[in-house]
Formats: sequence, structure tokens, C-alpha cells
Amino acid sequence: GAWISAAVRCAPPNNKPTPTERDTCLPYAARELDLIGAKVIVCLGAFAWDAALRLYQVRPKPKFGHGAEYETESVTLLGCYHPSQQNTFTGVLTPVMLDAVLLRARHLSQ
Repeated sequence: GAWISAAVRCAPPNNKPTPTERDTCLPYAARELDLIGAKVIVCLGAFAWDAALRLYQVRPKPKFGHGAEYETESVTLLGCYHPSQQNTFTGVLTPVMLDAVLLRARHLSQ
């Protein structure tokens, strides 16, 4: 099955989580991912990509990009531009681009 999780659990001012908020929420995401046994994580945006790299202690950090892929010992991380209005209205992220990442995630999770 598919699950949705979040790197930060609250809606911070200006939608900009502080490092403290990010670090405080990370253990919750770690526990959630452990419980569901995720094989693939689609990281919606650079913030989620960075959170996943922190969670899995990846060093050096691979660069985020749409379609970026990084395999850890337990999961595969897939980068995807965030589906915000700013990205979708300007064409930075198109439905075809989003579909391609989601299809790759489905393929990797089987």
C-alpha cells in the first residue's frame, strides 16, 4: 500500500519550519516509516529530501532534483519537485513529470 507522511508535523509560520521544528519532528517520521516498512520514499521537495537523508544518515548528501534516486540499505529515495501551486502553475512540475516519479516508485516497491 501507499502511505503519506510528513517531515514536519505542524504548520509553522510562513510555512518555513525552523531547524528545531525539523529536528523535533524527525523521530516521529522515523518511527512511522519503521512501522509501515517503507521500501520507497517519494520526497516531495528539497526539504523532504534533506529530511530523508538525515533520517537515514546519508553522507555525503546526494543532490536533490526531480527524478533523483538514492538507494540506502533499506529504502530507495526518489526526489520529486513539490506539487505546490508555485511549481504546478508555472510548469516547473507537470502532471507527466509527477506521474513518472510515482510510476517509478510503484515499480521499485514491487
